[in-house]
Amino acid sequence: MKKFLLLSAVWVFAYESPAFAKEKSDNHQEGKKQADPAVAKAKKQDDKTKENGEKIAVLSRRKVAGGGMMVRHTAAETVSSLSHDYIAMQSPTSTIESLIQTLPGVVSASEGPLTTSFSTIHIRGMAQAEIGVTLEGMPAANPFTYSTYTPSLVDSENMGQVNVMQGAVDINSPVYNATGAEVSASIRRPSSHQNIHISSSGGSYGTNKDFIRYDTGEIGHSGVRGFVSGSYSRSDMWRGEGDIRRWHVDAALTKSWSPGNESEAIFGFTQAAQGEWLYPSLANWKTYGVNYGLNNQYYAGDTHYVGLNGKNTGAIYGALKNHFSFGHGLSLDAEAYSVEFHGPYYYGESVPVSNGYVGSEKYSHLDDYKNLPGYSPSNSKLTSVEVSNWYTISSGLTLVGHWKHKFNTLNFSYWYSYAQEAADQRFYPVNSSGKWSSHSAPLTANGGIPIDEDNENGLQQLSSFAVDDKMSFFHDRLTIDGGIRMAMVNRQYTQDLTAVTANKSIHNVFVPSPQVLISYRFNPRHQIYVNGTTGYHLPGSLSSQLATYSYSTGKATSLPMSDYKPEYMITEEVGYRYSGLMMANLAGFHYNVTNHQVSAESYEPGSTSTISQLINAGGMEAYGIQAELATHPWHHLSFYASGQYMHTKNGNNIAYEGDYLATKGKQEVGAPKFSGSLGLTYNDGVWFGNFNLQYTDSQYSTLMNDQSIPSYITANLGVGRNLPKVGRVAPKIKLNLINLGNEHYLSSMYGYTTNATTQHGVVSGKSFSGSQPTYVIGSPFVIMATLSADF
Repeated sequence: MKKFLLLSAVWVFAYESPAFAKEKSDNHQEGKKQADPAVAKAKKQDDKTKENGEKIAVLSRRKVAGGGMMVRHTAAETVSSLSHDYIAMQSPTSTIESLIQTLPGVVSASEGPLTTSFSTIHIRGMAQAEIGVTLEGMPAANPFTYSTYTPSLVDSENMGQVNVMQGAVDINSPVYNATGAEVSASIRRPSSHQNIHISSSGGSYGTNKDFIRYDTGEIGHSGVRGFVSGSYSRSDMWRGEGDIRRWHVDAALTKSWSPGNESEAIFGFTQAAQGEWLYPSLANWKTYGVNYGLNNQYYAGDTHYVGLNGKNTGAIYGALKNHFSFGHGLSLDAEAYSVEFHGPYYYGESVPVSNGYVGSEKYSHLDDYKNLPGYSPSNSKLTSVEVSNWYTISSGLTLVGHWKHKFNTLNFSYWYSYAQEAADQRFYPVNSSGKWSSHSAPLTANGGIPIDEDNENGLQQLSSFAVDDKMSFFHDRLTIDGGIRMAMVNRQYTQDLTAVTANKSIHNVFVPSPQVLISYRFNPRHQIYVNGTTGYHLPGSLSSQLATYSYSTGKATSLPMSDYKPEYMITEEVGYRYSGLMMANLAGFHYNVTNHQVSAESYEPGSTSTISQLINAGGMEAYGIQAELATHPWHHLSFYASGQYMHTKNGNNIAYEGDYLATKGKQEVGAPKFSGSLGLTYNDGVWFGNFNLQYTDSQYSTLMNDQSIPSYITANLGVGRNLPKVGRVAPKIKLNLINLGNEHYLSSMYGYTTNATTQHGVVSGKSFSGSQPTYVIGSPFVIMATLSADF
């Protein structure tokens, strides 16, 4: 199939039949008519011969800016968006993170042609755990660790629009980890006409994706419309061994009750499995480069064997959204939702045969150790696989009431969330061939106690109230918006490990978050805005409240935060927007963060599993400027450019092992000074294409700024054409080229550390040895060809 698609793409782009030439010529003539008012009548007559969907596509093509890489906004906040026009030109295996990498302030990159694991992302120096992510008003991140499994949320074919709010959070958004940035995504609504869309893609590294979507159109005259879609994706792990498989379903059903009153039900399901990406240290990267990955042949003690490492993940979400209009300026938005993520993950481990630990209790030998598969008297450790079973579920209700009276709009919102999670580990012995089975008995010690480092249960309840008042003057040219959100959170963890005394932790947090937004429009084309906003981030994961313990030493591998406080951010922005012959946005920003939380991630010795330690890095300050510009189509060509300059500095020395490290004045990790992108789009209704180029400056990976990754440049290209209709069938072919120069690069950090080289304490001068950060390897050069059709 892959060869067929690639050959088809080459043939179509190399050869143009007379029918194709005529269609292209007609389209050029149409473009000339658009520029000449004298032909408006002929244009109207021509439109009568087209179907409704085609007319919408033509109008969209004319109005879209930068090929869909920029969308007009009027809010008094800095917001960047990607429309479906742009998303549809990208690879069908794109994730939200890989799509928004062109937007100002965003540092993100694809890990490969296909991935199902959570991604890394930074926005204005804020790490992924500090960024709120929502899908259709639902919180889309793990409610305890804040990991975002965006490949599990929605197929790119169904994405309607993706928005990035770089310096603030919507006061009504159901997020409690968003310090100063938010990513929100929406799905394409069911079509008003019945339609079937199918596509098949193939490309590098055995990648393929098959997708089908059915739109019902309006069912009778009931006001009910719906769609359901399904997809299957598969790819080889492009570095190391293993493969990736993903099954996904999206569905929605909408009902219009009366003007201004509607309901919709949204559903999604994902089941995925993939090998483990290994994240190299700088030394590993210099030695192995892009070949750093899992092994395909097992040898005794090999924890990097492909059969011992992988992720089996799944997600189910559902939401019921309602909008009610009561007249007299009164309306209500109500949404009930539930989101579930689950594992397991599994990793290669080396468990001590004797003198190891269950919890913090020592054992002399593993139970029945002489009869365990893979046991050898000459080895002190037993190669095992750790199966980490886990799930999280978050359910909630959001209510947002609106009252508009004359020049004043009052909004009141309430959000209730209930979340729980559970995780435990079981270790299974590996035989001499690298085989293991979860149906066999797990490793135990001290008379049947399972080996376990993490047997946790978490529970969280949240109630959040917000009130916001917006006043408009001078015929809506001047708006003043002030509001406050107040969140009350109860979070508790239990750690059920043997001989661990501190096994329960409960924290209650109250966080107020005020904001002021002011906007003035000189005329419909020019707008200036200024705002002051706040955001907060609750400490994440078990390691913020309870310790985890090593089965090798019995000692804590991570310790709870001694000062449990939420991260808090105050941001000021001033911006200017222009929307006329082109679209432009220029914004300057400054922010201060207190109790800045950085998660130090490292591999456990002799294992592919990781240890997380949450660090309170104290205060941080940043200031910068960002710009975004896009042109409307001119001779079917659209241009886009974005860029950001940012300077960050840590505000204090961090406490470290009874002393302090000299981190004051150092730059923030994962915060490049410069970043930017360029885009060029062509779309004449027959041919279409998009080229984009991204530059990311060097980034520090340690709080002491003693290790960093270099800057990099990547480029992507997508080209395609709409083929002539065959009866009612409208086919299309598309070719995507990712990382055109086959750049081998480290895109971002997977795990930070405090210092990579030996450092000395500020007070005592004590030496602190370094620990090595780990990094994410960016995607290689990838070709993807897609053949699709609408019926």
